[in-house]
Amino acid sequence: MSQGHPSLFEPDDAGRPLADRLRPRALADVVGQEHLLGPDAPIGRMVAEHRLVSMVLWGPPGCGKTTIARLLAEGTGLVFEPLSATFSGVADLRKVFQAARKRREVGQGTLLFVDEIHRFNRAQQDSFLPYVEDGTVVLVGATTENPSFELNAALLSRCRVFVLERLDGAALATLAERAEEVIGAPLPLDAEARRALLAMADGDGRYLLNLIEQLQTVAEPLDATGLVRLVQRRAPVYDKSQEGHYNLISALHKSMRGSDPDAALYWLARMLDGGEDPLYIARRLVRFANEDVAIADPQAVQQALAAWDVYERLGSPEGELAIAQAVVYLATAPKSIAVYRGFGAARKAARRTGSLMPPPHILNAPTKLMQELGYGEGYQYDPDTAEGFSGADYFPEGMERERFYRPTGNGYERIIREHLEEWERLRARRRSEAGGADSGGAP
Repeated sequence: MSQGHPSLFEPDDAGRPLADRLRPRALADVVGQEHLLGPDAPIGRMVAEHRLVSMVLWGPPGCGKTTIARLLAEGTGLVFEPLSATFSGVADLRKVFQAARKRREVGQGTLLFVDEIHRFNRAQQDSFLPYVEDGTVVLVGATTENPSFELNAALLSRCRVFVLERLDGAALATLAERAEEVIGAPLPLDAEARRALLAMADGDGRYLLNLIEQLQTVAEPLDATGLVRLVQRRAPVYDKSQEGHYNLISALHKSMRGSDPDAALYWLARMLDGGEDPLYIARRLVRFANEDVAIADPQAVQQALAAWDVYERLGSPEGELAIAQAVVYLATAPKSIAVYRGFGAARKAARRTGSLMPPPHILNAPTKLMQELGYGEGYQYDPDTAEGFSGADYFPEGMERERFYRPTGNGYERIIREHLEEWERLRARRRSEAGGADSGGAP
């Protein structure tokens, strides 16, 4: 055995999970969170000064949130009071606060650690406020969800939020080496299988140690294929109703917008592997086709709709290929938000101008009264004109022409821009001709 660690097979360790036996005993032993725990990092400085503030530790599973909270209490001489929001209620909170208040009277502080703090409802979260404000407890909440969405603004304003990172390859490799020291033998894996083991952990240190425990009965070294047969691969961390869902659809959307089909396919695969509803993705592709491609490629929305239709007819997994095809099409299509911007500008103008009537010359006149009022008078049927364009004004009377749609030079919009430029020249010529005729007929 190295470094005095007990053997896996000694009686004192019977029944204790490997993750528990390898739990760090000092902040310096925590891997992967040096940006928070190092001597010059925010939490590291607070511990050195024995001056903790209430905080929320936000990070993925298995990155060390509970361990850090326990070490914070030990490092600052506070009593560690753990609670799980999943199993605790108001009565449990009341007991903790009463005990903390009594300790405070004799000069003893309390660190209240609340795991999965986002599972407390708003009223329960509010109950922390007076005890945090007066220093009865130092609150350390742990959450895997975005605190901005899940925690009260009042509670957040009294806590610092620290973001913990998923464990990278180096941190996971360190944990594996520590496990080998405790076990007293190298893992029964060849180099490729060892890399596969770290990849299977997907940034979760606790899961990695659980995988290593499954290898204890293996006598012969395993290759990557043998490892996969022996242990269960970890399901990707993905919550279809929480932040992970929005992060990945944002990544997919922006990869397509940035014309990167490879990244877009990667994020599509991540969403599908996480259990996302393919029809939700199909709907988002239709939205993207209208918002980000639009008339730069008029076929884009047809491709997106076709993928939706194919998936509804075939289902998974065959229909997912149609969605992948649409993703590649949209990622490689020319982009334009000219229609999106133009429609937004037109809506602002519509709200500003109120209920202005259309000009009489473009109104139908089905009754004699409407004819007498000038409805339809002077209307020119554009297809009958020499250029197929009359140059008439279709804006309300009393409203100056405004330019809402400004096509780009991308894809089909280049042709549209040429048409609009030609029509604007014809419109200017019509105005000039009309002005000349008016002045010529004046006395």
